[in-house]
Amino acid sequence: MGLQSSTDGWVKLQHLRTNLFIASWTLILLAAGISVGISGSGGLAVAAPLGIVGSIMLVWAISMKEEPQGLTEEEITNWAPEADPLPPGAGGSVMYRVDTTLDEPIRTSILCGSCGHVEWVEGKKPVAYTCIGCDLQLWEEEE
Repeated sequence: MGLQSSTDGWVKLQHLRTNLFIASWTLILLAAGISVGISGSGGLAVAAPLGIVGSIMLVWAISMKEEPQGLTEEEITNWAPEADPLPPGAGGSVMYRVDTTLDEPIRTSILCGSCGHVEWVEGKKPVAYTCIGCDLQLWEEEE
């Protein structure tokens, strides 16, 4: 939870609402403990600011929108890449995109950048592939 570094150098906050709830309740309980444990004005002088800040953080956390949830199993199963042509690669070469599922059943989608045709094959990436849509050989790996 909390801070996570990203590839572009910026730091992103994840689970901010949950972290605010935890921090606010921790401050409120700490303030209550200090006010009961330390008698006199010294305990109150420490506990009051902690309790106020904790209460403000709790109201802030309650007022925030719900954090987005992950995808459901059905959404993961039905995912497919967009069938749009890709821009030409370096030197005018044809781009293609290959996505393979990590969980069973293992399936691979192949997007031809020339015509935008998407084809699904069972199993991992094939050794060679020729697009059915434009009859263009996208790759052939040496064995």
